[in-house]
Amino acid sequence: MENKERIAKYMARAGLCSRREAERWIEAGRVKVNGDVLTTPACVVGEGDRVEVDDAVVGAKEPLRLWLYYKPAGLLTTNRDPEGRPTVFEHLPPTLPRVVSVGRLDMNSEGLLLLTNSGELARHLELPETGWVRRYRVRVFGKPRERELERLRRGVTVDGVRYAGVEVEKERETASHSWLVFGLKEGKNREIRRLCEYIGLKVTRLIRTAYGPFDLGTMKESEVREVKPSLLRDQLGADYARVGKI
Repeated sequence: MENKERIAKYMARAGLCSRREAERWIEAGRVKVNGDVLTTPACVVGEGDRVEVDDAVVGAKEPLRLWLYYKPAGLLTTNRDPEGRPTVFEHLPPTLPRVVSVGRLDMNSEGLLLLTNSGELARHLELPETGWVRRYRVRVFGKPRERELERLRRGVTVDGVRYAGVEVEKERETASHSWLVFGLKEGKNREIRRLCEYIGLKVTRLIRTAYGPFDLGTMKESEVREVKPSLLRDQLGADYARVGKI
């Protein structure tokens, strides 16, 4: 008996997008199944079905792949920007297949961004339950006091938004700036910048240095490195079979 799955899951496993984004594409009339424009995500497909997105045929599902990318500052982590600003995906090497990002880095931030050909893997790695800590080096104007950092470790409420405690330590200080190291398991939008502003510090540079077991190491800006399949399997453990194709 042929195995079938919901169209959004099929598209995510093919590395096109997340399930949620797939549903939006369907609502926008961008998806066809066997020549008919799909009008609802309540559709199941199998190997014998022809799936098209923007009139391009979706190929067979591929094994999970993961890349490390050193995102420069000044790029948006999005596929399209209505304001025409430069995006990460416009600046990736043309040799890469279609990929999605694991989470985001805001336009003015730089550093490690994970890219994958699987929307399912991206969604899995974004979940706090995965337990992967995101680490950042942050340059701020000024010199924070230890008691202020301790407040951030305990957790604070800023403009009605509750932020759980974070890992934060001083790395070094210069005459006018300080470097801090942050560790987060679940990051809200612009969380580090808002936490620093809360204790009176202005962020002048923010670099994500690690995401779980993967780090920048000696990577240069705009560099892309693929993670070896064996290493990816080792890091995902039992989750590998659940989110991808062995």
